[in-house]
Amino acid sequence: MAELRAGVLFDVDGTLMDTNYLHTLAWSRAFVEVGRWAPMNAIHRLVGMGGDQLVPTLFGEPDDDAEAARARHYGELIDEARPFPGAADVLGALHDDGLVVVLASSSPADELRVLLDRLQAGDAVDATTTKDDVATSKPAPDIFEAALRAGSVDPGRALVVGDSVWDVQAARAAGLGCLGVETGGFSRHELQEEGAIHVYRDVQEILDQRHTTPLARLG
Repeated sequence: MAELRAGVLFDVDGTLMDTNYLHTLAWSRAFVEVGRWAPMNAIHRLVGMGGDQLVPTLFGEPDDDAEAARARHYGELIDEARPFPGAADVLGALHDDGLVVVLASSSPADELRVLLDRLQAGDAVDATTTKDDVATSKPAPDIFEAALRAGSVDPGRALVVGDSVWDVQAARAAGLGCLGVETGGFSRHELQEEGAIHVYRDVQEILDQRHTTPLARLG
């Protein structure tokens, strides 16, 4: 059994990559395609959930056709995905500080591969998760529990970094603390009210302040 180490579990969409509004647009187009409609602000508020949670939350029932349509429409938009400033650098710095870095994504594997290519984080990423690794998406704890296993991370010496209230809820359900960033569209107030330990403007601010953040105490 691998020795458990201190580590950081990073959400990807909205945290490291500027994709939340692309997901919103993809879902909106998908719903129109299958004869449904929801306002974009309502969709955006649920981005961070997987389709297994987002669609029933909006419509009261799952819709496999909508999920399939979302994948097609997002495939048409994903080339517009960009990493936030400092995204690759913060991963590299934390890795160099001796922490295990895990990307706790519930995206399909093909989408995560595109984002990893854009992120250009190199060897700083020790492990990743995808949709295939979990039964239920956020705010269930599955994705962070899978990330702990994938990176052989000690739950007692781990923190999550995420952009949505769903990240905070999922982290709490997994027994983990969460640092929030505002780049996904949720406000500092919302993230703090949900229970984020601290909220930063973006991952660049975490990089600039990493020696005085809760991350510095993990080592």
